[in-house]
Amino acid sequence: MMSNYTKDLWTKDKDHLLHPWTHFDSFKTDGALVLEKGEGSYLYDSDGKRYFDAVGGLWCTNIGLGREDMAEAIAEQVRKMAYASAFVDLTNPPAVELAAKLAQLAPGALNHVFFSTGGSTAVDTAFRLIQYYQNCRGKHGKKHVISRKGSYHGTTYAAMSIGGKKADHVPEFDYISDTIHHISCPNHYRAPDGMSEADYLELLVRELEDKILELGPDKVAAFFAEPIMGAGGVVVPPRDYQRRTREVCKTHDVLYVADEVVTAFGRLGHWFASQEVFGIEPDIVTCAKGLSSGYLPIGATLYSDEIHETISADNPDRVFAHGFTYSGHPVCCAAALKNIEIMEREDILANAREVGSYFETRLQTLRELPIVGDVRGMKLMMCIENVANKDTKETFPDAMNIGKRIANKCDEMGLIVRPIIHLNVMSPPLIMTKDEVDFTVETLAKGIRAVVDDLVRAGEL
Repeated sequence: MMSNYTKDLWTKDKDHLLHPWTHFDSFKTDGALVLEKGEGSYLYDSDGKRYFDAVGGLWCTNIGLGREDMAEAIAEQVRKMAYASAFVDLTNPPAVELAAKLAQLAPGALNHVFFSTGGSTAVDTAFRLIQYYQNCRGKHGKKHVISRKGSYHGTTYAAMSIGGKKADHVPEFDYISDTIHHISCPNHYRAPDGMSEADYLELLVRELEDKILELGPDKVAAFFAEPIMGAGGVVVPPRDYQRRTREVCKTHDVLYVADEVVTAFGRLGHWFASQEVFGIEPDIVTCAKGLSSGYLPIGATLYSDEIHETISADNPDRVFAHGFTYSGHPVCCAAALKNIEIMEREDILANAREVGSYFETRLQTLRELPIVGDVRGMKLMMCIENVANKDTKETFPDAMNIGKRIANKCDEMGLIVRPIIHLNVMSPPLIMTKDEVDFTVETLAKGIRAVVDDLVRAGEL
C-alpha cells in the first residue's frame, strides 16, 4: 500500500513525465516505482523498502551510490567553477586531466578524446568523426556502416539507426536505412542446430567480409561492435571473434569502432575490454556509464593517432564543426577523475574480476530450472534467457513478457533485475560482495520458480 507521499509522486510522474521506453498502455495503470535513496549497491523506494540493485542503475553505478568523497569532489568543482565552455580555444583543468588519463588507460594509440554527454552522443560523435575522417582522406564515397542485429548503440538518430535491436526499431520512429547495414548477431546459442562454435565463428567472419565486398570496400567506412552485446541480451561472441573481425576490417580499410559504453571501466574487470580481454586495438572506442559511475552524465569518444593526424593535417580552412554545450563540462570531468581515482585506490577492478567469476559460476546453477535455456555473460555482465521449451529453444510469446514477470517477483523480494522481453539482465555495481551474489542468485531462482508455478496453474506451461 502506497503512502500518501508516494501516491502524490506516483501520480505527478504518471501525469507529467515521459520516461525513456514508456509502454503507454501498461504505464497508464501501473505507473513507475519511485526510488528516493541510494546507498552503496542498494536503492530505497519512497516508502523505505530496500532493494539490491543487480542492474547497477543502467550498467553504470560501478563504485556504488552515496559516496561522500564523490559528493565532495563534485561540490568542490562546483564552488571553484561550475561551468566553462570547451569550444574552439577554451579549456579547463578537469577536462585536460581527464583526457590525458583516458589516453593513458586506453589501448595503444587511442590518444585523443572528444567529450560528450553520454553513450548515445559518444556514438553519434564517432559516426560524424568517421564521415569527417573519410572526407579528409578524399574518400567521399566511403560512408556505409556495418553493425549487427541485436546490437544496441544508443537513442540519438544515428546511434539508434546503427543499433540492430528489432524491438527498439518501432514503426513510429524513422531510421537511417540507406547507408547502415546489419549482419548476424553473434549468439552461438541461436546458431544453426549442431553447429560448433568454431564453425559458427567462420560463418560470422565470412558474413562480415561478404557484406563489405557486396557493398564495395571503397564504400564501407566502419564496423560498429560492442565487445559483448549489452541490451541485446549480453551476447558473448564466439572465441576469437573480435580479433578475426578486426583483421577483416584492416584488410579492407574499414575502421573498427568498439562500443565500450557498457564494458569499459571495470564491467569485465579491466579499464577497457577491447585489448585487455579480447586482444584487439580498435580505431575508435566509445565510453560513458562507468566513466563517472553514473554520478554525472558524461561520454567520451577515443580515437587513434592516425585518425587525428589525418583530420588535423595542414588546411587553413578546416574546422571540426561538432560539439555540445556540455562537452568537457568541468564538474562532470571532475566526477570522472574522482571515480577513476577511487577505482584505482580501492582496486575495484580486482574485486570485479574475483566476484565476477563467482557470479558467473553461481548463476550457472540456474540452468537446472525448467524455463532457463541459457546463462551467459562475463564477470559482472550476465543474462538469463528464459524459454518455453529447452530442447527446441522456443521462446515464450513476446506478449507474455516473461522477463518482466520474473522481475516483478524479484522486486517483491528486494531484488532489482532488468527484464528485456524473455531475458533477465544483470550488471551489478563492481563493489558487489560474494554474499550479495548469493542473495541475487537465490532470489532470482525463487522468482523464476514462482513464475513457473503461476504458468503451470494457468495452463501456460
